[in-house]
Amino acid sequence: MLDIAGLGSKIGETIELSGWAYNFRSSGSIFFLQLRDGTARVQVVFNKADVSEESWTVLEQLGMEASVTVTGVVKSEPRAPSGIELHGISCVLIAAPAAEFPISKKEHGTDFLMDNRHLWLRSSRQEAILRVRNEIAFALREFFYHKNFVLTDSPIFTPNACESTSELFEVKYFDDVAYLTQSGQLYLEATSSALKRTYCFGPTFRSEKSKTRRHLTEFWMLEAEASFMDQIENMALQEEMVVFVVKRVLERRADDLKTLERDTAPLQKVAEGNFPRIRYTDAIKQLQDLGSDIKDGDDLGADDETVLTKQYDRPIFITHYPVAVKSFYMKPDPADPRFVLNADMLAPEGYGEVIGGSQRIDDLALLEERIKQHGLPREAFEWYLDIRRFGSVPHAGFGIGLERTVAWVCGLEHIRETIPFPRLLNRLNP
Repeated sequence: MLDIAGLGSKIGETIELSGWAYNFRSSGSIFFLQLRDGTARVQVVFNKADVSEESWTVLEQLGMEASVTVTGVVKSEPRAPSGIELHGISCVLIAAPAAEFPISKKEHGTDFLMDNRHLWLRSSRQEAILRVRNEIAFALREFFYHKNFVLTDSPIFTPNACESTSELFEVKYFDDVAYLTQSGQLYLEATSSALKRTYCFGPTFRSEKSKTRRHLTEFWMLEAEASFMDQIENMALQEEMVVFVVKRVLERRADDLKTLERDTAPLQKVAEGNFPRIRYTDAIKQLQDLGSDIKDGDDLGADDETVLTKQYDRPIFITHYPVAVKSFYMKPDPADPRFVLNADMLAPEGYGEVIGGSQRIDDLALLEERIKQHGLPREAFEWYLDIRRFGSVPHAGFGIGLERTVAWVCGLEHIRETIPFPRLLNRLNP
């Protein structure tokens, strides 16, 4: 089956295409049909004198988003956005719209568009975003494949949390209680003890009641874990991964970025690598110098991340957070146990955190103590402690949020456009 995206190699040929009518106009004897098929868009020009009466009747009665099959000759047309145009020979109706298409050319409010998300996805902007999302997801998988990481997806139903249960969705699990996963990390630590380098890539859930432009209640995250990897190597791997992904999008999705009116100059800087590493205490001082009222010991909020990243032209790592504000499994820095061997990667242009990672505690006694300090149920973590009881090794890992990455690469203002059907605090439909 031929796609519109493949017409460049068919100049001069007579071909058949199936798709949807997303726009059209007529001058009486000439009919201009804008056709889309999900891969690209093309204009089909029909001359009344050159088509059958049956085809012309179909064209005159077309409605927005009618599905059709057209036959035509592929022509080079420098004035067309794609450089190609189709000179139509026939048009056959597959299905006419049952009603007027609800999304017109006029401006629509966000709530209206979200209520009609299943139809809004057909717009050129939303198509472009989803193609970039696909490119990023595929590039991530390819990167880890060539780095000899094994995909070992973690369960979505979990008996306990990575941290606390305050941000988890509790669900009935037969005669028990389970939670929708907020991270696959603990399970990856087990699989990386078997396979050395592993990753998972799937949906995760957070029940925090947030309405910010960076939050979804259901989102996709890739998490990676490697045995015998320390935090310095962990950050190097993350930087290499982000450079690989951004280069791939710039190379393969240039047209989609153009549709989104994305300024690619900042992405070109990212593709150069050399991401700065900044210690938490230095970041706090820098923020204070920039007018923030943040105090030493505070966790960085979204506004702080935005202010900080606007000072740089590429992603930055904020390293060595205080033990008190980070998770129980993060390894304290042997040189200064008040801080942990961790890093958050913050994207430039105000997009903030896209990756969080750390070296994990590999000492059994210390991990037992940390579980106790955090008030976590010891019995729920016995299996996790076994990883330290039987052949414990230094290991590290991270998680990258797919939707936040897509929002940043596409230059989107809100994360809700990065996933086909977003789940937000106030939205469960469609």
